[in-house]
Order: sequence, then structure tokens, then C-alpha cells
Amino acid sequence: MTLKYQQILVAVDGSKEAEWAFKKSVGIATRNNATLNLVNIIDTRSFAAIEAYDRSIADRAQKFAEDLLADYKKEAVASGVQNVNIVVDYGSPKTMISRDLATKVHADLIICGATGLNAVERFLIGSVSEHIVRSATCDVLVVRTDDAPSDLKGRAEDNQNPTA
Repeated sequence: MTLKYQQILVAVDGSKEAEWAFKKSVGIATRNNATLNLVNIIDTRSFAAIEAYDRSIADRAQKFAEDLLADYKKEAVASGVQNVNIVVDYGSPKTMISRDLATKVHADLIICGATGLNAVERFLIGSVSEHIVRSATCDVLVVRTDDAPSDLKGRAEDNQNPTA
């Protein structure tokens, strides 16, 4: 077992949580001299019915993903990450990230943002990050923003070690 990560997969979707996950991934990739794989999965379930009538929706989603990842790649390279790959794919983020893409890039760490889904939504559809944690075969880091609920912040502050 190695204590150094070599292939880091970070899932980004334009959310604040994903941005924080990206920022953490840059630091980890830099410290480990690892390859950073920036991934955006376009969830086809979210626009499948509409897309049948208007093909431009898929094109706009593709353009958004490519622009987002290109911006993140520039930022990662400027921060010292030497190897950055970009992956835009279509499907279910839940299965694509933890199974298909993690295997494809030989990921030894997956980083994603925590979701903002409420308890009812999680019960009905489940969160992407929760599914990744349960199904991934490598380490997973779920990143929360500073906007986490105050009860979570209190617990995190209680557990912080200022000398770490």
C-alpha cells in the first residue's frame, strides 16, 4: 500500500461544492506530483425528454462542460499541477464516476463535493457523492464548503488540530 496518490479524479459540475473539491484536488495533486483528471458527466436523465425536441440543449451542456474544465485546467496548471486531463462524458454521474471513469484512469483517489440534497431527495434518488463513497474501489474525499450547516461546522471545529 502506498501513501502517495498518483491518479486523482475530481468530479466537477459548476457548483460551489465542486469548486471547493477542485481547489482541494489541486493541492493534493501538487503535493503528490499526481495526475489530475478533471471530469464532468452530463446527466442525460435530466434533459433526455426535452433534448428529443431541441438538440441544442445537449450542445449547450457539452459547451458548458468543456469551458468549465478548460478553465479549471488552466488554474491547475498555473498552480503547479504538471499533468491534467479533461474528460466530458454522458450518462449517470453516480455510476460513471465511481466505476467507469475511475477504472479508465486507474484512479487511486476520487474527490467530489458534498451534495445539498435534503433528506427526502436523498431517500428518493440518493446523492452522487453518497453513491461514489459506497461503490468506489479507491479512496474518496467528499469536500464541504464553508457554507456547511452550523451544526456540522461546530463538530468540525471541535475536531480540528491546530498543529496538524
